[in-house]
Amino acid sequence: MFDIKAELARLPDKSGVYLMKNSEGKIIYIGKAKNLKNRVRSYFRESNTDFKVRSMVPNIAEFEYIMTDTELEALILECSLIKKHTPKYNIMLKDSKTYPYIKVTVQEVYPQVFITRRVAKDGARYFGPYLGGTVHELLDTIKRVWRIRLCAKVLGDTPNPKERPCLNYHINKCDAPCMGYAADYSARIDEILLFLGGKYDMVLKSIEEEMLKFAENLQFEFAAKARDNMTAIRYLRERQHIDARNDDNQDVIAFALKEDTALFYVFFVRGGKIVNKEDFLIHQVSGETETAIMTAFIKQFYTETSFIPREIILQTDIDEKELIVSFLKSVKKDTTNQFAVSITVPQKGEKVALLRLAQKNAYNMLEQFGEKKLRDYAKTTGALAEIRDCLNFENPLRRIEAYDISNTQGTNCVGSMVVFEDGKPKNGDYRKFKISYTTPDDYASMEELISRRFKRYLAEDTKFNVLPDMIFMDGGAGQVSSAKKALAALALKIPVCGMVKDDNHRTRGIYYNDTEYSLPRTSAGFHLLTRVQDEVHRFALEYHKKLRSEQMLKSVLDDISGIGEVKRRGLLSHFATLDAVKAATVSELEQVKGISKTNAAEIYKYFHSEV
Repeated sequence: MFDIKAELARLPDKSGVYLMKNSEGKIIYIGKAKNLKNRVRSYFRESNTDFKVRSMVPNIAEFEYIMTDTELEALILECSLIKKHTPKYNIMLKDSKTYPYIKVTVQEVYPQVFITRRVAKDGARYFGPYLGGTVHELLDTIKRVWRIRLCAKVLGDTPNPKERPCLNYHINKCDAPCMGYAADYSARIDEILLFLGGKYDMVLKSIEEEMLKFAENLQFEFAAKARDNMTAIRYLRERQHIDARNDDNQDVIAFALKEDTALFYVFFVRGGKIVNKEDFLIHQVSGETETAIMTAFIKQFYTETSFIPREIILQTDIDEKELIVSFLKSVKKDTTNQFAVSITVPQKGEKVALLRLAQKNAYNMLEQFGEKKLRDYAKTTGALAEIRDCLNFENPLRRIEAYDISNTQGTNCVGSMVVFEDGKPKNGDYRKFKISYTTPDDYASMEELISRRFKRYLAEDTKFNVLPDMIFMDGGAGQVSSAKKALAALALKIPVCGMVKDDNHRTRGIYYNDTEYSLPRTSAGFHLLTRVQDEVHRFALEYHKKLRSEQMLKSVLDDISGIGEVKRRGLLSHFATLDAVKAATVSELEQVKGISKTNAAEIYKYFHSEV
């Protein structure tokens, strides 16, 4: 048994990180100390009047500590562990965001260029991070000027003669390097790398030479396009030059407090102009000082991004400012000691005006948050917290993906994937799959579904480039086992649970780690679980019905004279279902592109003949 008094006596006079645990062994608080002995002992003194400490100490059953060589190392480790374990009594930034990068897959034969929020050691080149709409503006310019490939197909060293260029080629958005049509593709990628690296003058010189050649050969349309490309690049160059000349790169950070909630509002000032803003919520801050709240925010916020401005302007001061500055330099990975950052709390002038504006916005947003948004929080983030606590799941739970299979005796088998982030459906990330199995085997179909989804992730497909915190399967042990088998084959470790139904096909509980857990039926967590299960089932069923309707329409229309594949597609696109085609009049059928009067009469006759 853990003897707290005896362990307190053994604490070293060293810097490090301490982890407080409850009787179940769950981490409830993480802190760092310049002197572990003095800091940890202070929690258990009767004279300690800190509100949070007095409420936390009765729940401490044991503690651990990790020694470090320096206090800075302790601070870096503390931030990392808080992010991983999200302890109950730490001030937690709920809406942490990561910033986008532009990725160039130079390791591929025909590289792609796209936006990503995940930086990996995969041989690709990454540029960023970017704020606001800057990254989209850059990518749009790259696509327009260099006409790079937009598809996510895995291409070999040589073009496939059986392939055909896709629609992007025909609408002049891509020059189809997959077909061998863009012989200079590698040169284009080299120019893009120069462009993203800020070598605008070199790129402009290359395009200007190209423009002059076109003009000499009387190819004025191509020369005009090259001129337009130069104009676009010059525009971006001027914007970058403004930022480079002006040292006013600042983050302005203020917050508002209401009961147990703090809302932070951040202005991003680049080149003397506000280019973007973000807001962040922190809950459970009652009893904390403004200094402690601001300090926690700074540490967590700048752990999430490698972009750090030269000046951070704060509404209130922070603890251990010099240590935090050293921490920011470590996040910046400045080994040359050239990066300088200042943290200021101004008392007058334009900076105070900016802070007041940010704080005013913070108060307005917190008021808007109000009772309705507090209820929404209970239904979404609060519901996720209930599920997380029910499963004793220690890691963050923000993005969940749910999967289901739908078929008719094995035919038209489809899989659905729905995504919920922070307890809300993210419709843009929904995906549907045609499953190859033609016999009713839900387990094998589910294994194929999970395997295909995460193979797309490993292949850097931009439509599948985010991993979930947890996977929810519509079903129990069998479906969970199928998903785990597929993930193990791909060497991916993602928690999987099943959404179990009762005999009346209604949500009953969660199957996780070989145990079934139940939530109170009136709880927000149970209602969220039900919504997820209903949504993934609905999405799978709708896709299955659509495919079945298409198949029925195709098989029936094949028997009608004069109706081939093109006209059949036209009818399907126009009417969507076989019943709608059956109910259509001759004149309505004639409205379909490609359907002649004779065709319309034949179709109508086929469905309305009494013989």
